[in-house]
Amino acid sequence: MTRLNDSVVFITGASAGIGEACAFAFAAEGARLLLAARRVERLRQMEPKLREAGAPDVHSISLDVRHSGAVGTTIANLPENWSTIDVLVNNAGLSRGLEKVHEGKLQDWEEMIDTNLKGLLYVTRSIVPGMVARGRGHIVNLGSTAGEVTYPGGAVYCATKAGLKSINDGLRIDLLGTPVRVTSIDPGMVETEFSEVRFHGDKERAAKVYRGLTPLQAKDVAEAIVWAVSRPAHVNIAHVLMTSVDQANSLLFNRK
Repeated sequence: MTRLNDSVVFITGASAGIGEACAFAFAAEGARLLLAARRVERLRQMEPKLREAGAPDVHSISLDVRHSGAVGTTIANLPENWSTIDVLVNNAGLSRGLEKVHEGKLQDWEEMIDTNLKGLLYVTRSIVPGMVARGRGHIVNLGSTAGEVTYPGGAVYCATKAGLKSINDGLRIDLLGTPVRVTSIDPGMVETEFSEVRFHGDKERAAKVYRGLTPLQAKDVAEAIVWAVSRPAHVNIAHVLMTSVDQANSLLFNRK
């Protein structure tokens, strides 16, 4: 089992949902937390609780992964004691809208593609060379069951998650011969702000998504991520596809 004490864990989109749950899960393992989000004020509020949970140190940064220049500059200018990143959790991502392709909004498409694909690539490109040079590191990418099965109204979001799967697998191939590991964690329905963000703040519509079933919780996904990262150094978990017992795939649910 790989020890995580004092490892530097960089989590994008860390201010809520799965990202926040990952911060607390890694804090419990004694990891040092480098947290990034657009809502940096929420990260600041989390810091004392994360230290109480076991993190020896926490450093929060404001970052919008959609902007390549900002990503490169921010990572290049990290304080020296935060620049040697051991674990990267590419969590920042979102879905917008649930329209048919011929009725979709261009702005929604651009936000999903820029965040879920291009943002992930910008962060990965800035951090992985250092991992290769140091001879250690682990990249965890947040995929989805949406990358396995496309559902009505979700074509573009599903395409971004299918694309993430290809990037994850390609990166693992590219890093063959190095000790750097690459993992995709692909959850189904998780009860977070995801649906509220998808429906542009419509809480009533978002609540209906989870009605009549028991979805995954953010901490379930965070526990899977910590498990993958803490395997012995010679073990690489390529994919984890996980759902609640009330979900078979992106299309089939057991609603009571």
